[in-house]
Amino acid sequence: MDCRIGCAACCIAPSISSFIPGMPNGKPAGERCIQLTEDNKCKIFGKAERPAVCKSLMPSEEMCSETNEEAYEFLEKLEKATAAET
Repeated sequence: MDCRIGCAACCIAPSISSFIPGMPNGKPAGERCIQLTEDNKCKIFGKAERPAVCKSLMPSEEMCSETNEEAYEFLEKLEKATAAET
């Protein structure tokens, strides 16, 4: 499955604890990644400096759903569930 171009739910909803260029301490959940363009495309997609967590996240029907809003809601719930486990 391919990403829905311009969705960017996976670049906003989850927290990222590792270094991101321009965000040395990562980013909290719900915060827009600094590497997103205005049309929600990743500036560092395919580049070595892209965080490993971003490289490892693969789109799926369950995660991406039918709309950007549904994808964001799914990832937000996943983030909250993961945070509750720690």
